[in-house]
Amino acid sequence: MVVVYSKRKDGPLEEIGRSEVTLNSLNPSWMTKISVQYQFEVLQPLVFQVFDIDPQLHDVSEKMLKLEEQQFLGEATCLLSEVVTKQDRLLTLKLGVSEHNLPNPSKFGELTVQAEESAGSKAIMEMVFRCSDLEIKDLLTKSDPFLLISRISDSGMPVPICKTEVRKNDLNPRWKPVILNLQQIGSKENPLIIECFNFSSNGKHDLVGKIVKSVAELENMYHRQNCEHFFVPASNAHECHSKEVLKSQLYVEKYVESNRHTFLDYISAGCQLNFMVGVDFTASNGNPRLPDSLHYIDPSGRPNVYQKAILEIGDVLQYYDPAKRFPSWGFGARPIDGPVSHCFNLNGSTYQPEVDGIQGIMSAYISALRNVSLAGPTLFGQLIGTAMAIASQSLADNQQKYFILLIVTDGVVTDFQETIDAIIRASDFPMSIIVIGVGGADFKEMEFLDPNKGEKLESSTGRVASRDMIQFAPMKDVQGSGVSTVQSLLAEIPGQFMTYMRTREIQTVST
Repeated sequence: MVVVYSKRKDGPLEEIGRSEVTLNSLNPSWMTKISVQYQFEVLQPLVFQVFDIDPQLHDVSEKMLKLEEQQFLGEATCLLSEVVTKQDRLLTLKLGVSEHNLPNPSKFGELTVQAEESAGSKAIMEMVFRCSDLEIKDLLTKSDPFLLISRISDSGMPVPICKTEVRKNDLNPRWKPVILNLQQIGSKENPLIIECFNFSSNGKHDLVGKIVKSVAELENMYHRQNCEHFFVPASNAHECHSKEVLKSQLYVEKYVESNRHTFLDYISAGCQLNFMVGVDFTASNGNPRLPDSLHYIDPSGRPNVYQKAILEIGDVLQYYDPAKRFPSWGFGARPIDGPVSHCFNLNGSTYQPEVDGIQGIMSAYISALRNVSLAGPTLFGQLIGTAMAIASQSLADNQQKYFILLIVTDGVVTDFQETIDAIIRASDFPMSIIVIGVGGADFKEMEFLDPNKGEKLESSTGRVASRDMIQFAPMKDVQGSGVSTVQSLLAEIPGQFMTYMRTREIQTVST
C-alpha cells in the first residue's frame, strides 16, 4: 500500500490519500486515484511511503490500518511540478529511507508516479456580470466601477484571480465576459469574494461593496434570474461580524461552461516557461560593502532582499525549464572602465547572458557586485527590449516557449514613456513581466505598471497593450503568514499565459 502526504513549508506531513492494498506482489500497480489541488504559484512537496500490510489485515479497510503496525518498505519525495512538467506526466523515483532505520538500504526499489488532470479541471466558466444602482459614497468622484474576484487561500487570505475592465462613469455597468477555470477556483463549491471598486488613478480604489458566492451559487443566480445585494463590512470594530447591506445589486447575465485546453495541457505537450532576471544596481541601493545596503552580502549566508526575491520566484519557475539556462542582467551601473549601462550581462560575458540554474544567478550577482560601480538612473526600457528580443527570436524559430522576466528594483523608473512603449510592444510576444520593489522607497508612482491598480497603459503612439502581462508589487508586503507578494504575483502567470495562447489561437502541440 502507498500512503501519500503533502508537506507544508516548515510544517508536518499531512496525509492526503491511500492506495488500495495489492496482494502478494513485488511489482504492484495501484489503481486508486488520489486528488491533489495543483497550485502553480507555490512549491507542493509530496511524500510517498510504501508499506507491506500484515496478511491478517487484508480484509480491513485501508483507512483503518494503523501504519505503525505495518512493515515500512521505503519512501520517495518529489514536487508536484516535477511530475506535471514531464511530457508523459510520469516520474520514476528511487525509494529510500529518511527517519526509518532499515537494514540494506540499497534494495528499496522504485516508485513511478503518474499525474493526470481531472476532467472537471478542464471546465471553463464564462460569466457576464452587471450591476444596478451602484452607491458611490463620495459624490465628488465619478463612478468608474470594476469587479475584482478572489479565491480564499488555505490560510484564509484572499488571492485575486480575475478582474474586469473599468466601466467609465456608469452606475449600472455591464462588463465584458469573465472567464474562470477550476484550477483557479479549486471547486465550484468554494466561496469566491466578488468586490466592486470605484477606480482611482492613485491606486487607492474605493470599495463600493462585496458579495461572497461560489461558482455553483452564481450559476444558480443565472438560471433563476436572481440578483444579490452587495454589502460592506461594518466599520465599527465592535461590530466585526455585522455588515451593512446596500441597495446595489449584482446580476449574472450569462453563464456558460465549456471544455478547453488548460495550462497543464500546454506544459505537458512540451511548452516551457523560461525565467529571466534583471537586477537594479543603481546607487540608491547603498554601498554593497556596508550592512545597511540592500545589496549587502551577509557572511552568515542570510539572503538580502534581491536574493530573496530571485530565490522565491526562481524556485517555482525553474521546474518548468528543463535546460535551466537563465538570462540574467543588471542595470544602472558602470562596468569597469565603461560608461553607465542600463542592461549588462550579470555574468560579465560580452555576448552570453545565460547562467546555469538559480545558483548560477546567485554567483553571477555576487560577482557583478564586485566588478561594477553603482550609478543610475533607473531605466527599464533597454532591459525589457533585450528580453523581448529573445522572446521574439524564440517565436520566429517556432519554439514552444513562454518567457517570464523578473525585475527587482529599489526605486521608481525615470523613463516612464520608454518603459510603457517597451511593455506595449512586449505584450505581442510570449512573455510576462513581474516587477518587485525592494527597500523603503515610496513605490506609489510604480503602480501605473500594474493593470490591477491602474488604467490601461498607452504608448506614445496611442497604442494600448494587447493583454495584461505585467504586474508590480513591493516586497515589503511579504509579512507574516498568509499569501506572500511573490505567490500572488505568480498566481496570475497561468492566466496571462493562456490569454496569449488563446488570442494567438495557438493549440497544444504533442511532441
